[in-house]
Amino acid sequence: MAKTSKNEKVVKPNVFMRIGLFIKQIIDELRKVVTPTAKELFFWSLAVFIFVLLLMALVTGMDFGLGKSTLWLFG
Repeated sequence: MAKTSKNEKVVKPNVFMRIGLFIKQIIDELRKVVTPTAKELFFWSLAVFIFVLLLMALVTGMDFGLGKSTLWLFG
């Protein structure tokens, strides 16, 4: 990083130039996106669905177990 004196101001482009640069960068990033094939999309969706089911089972089991242990301890 170059040293600058305290009196020098950094000149920023005007607001419209910055908005234009931002939109250009968004378009450049969107060009890099790779869309999945139908088969990949199906298997990734299936994996997410199975993961959600497993987490639901884990949370349900913990809720049931902690509820029963609380009733046994205080009930």
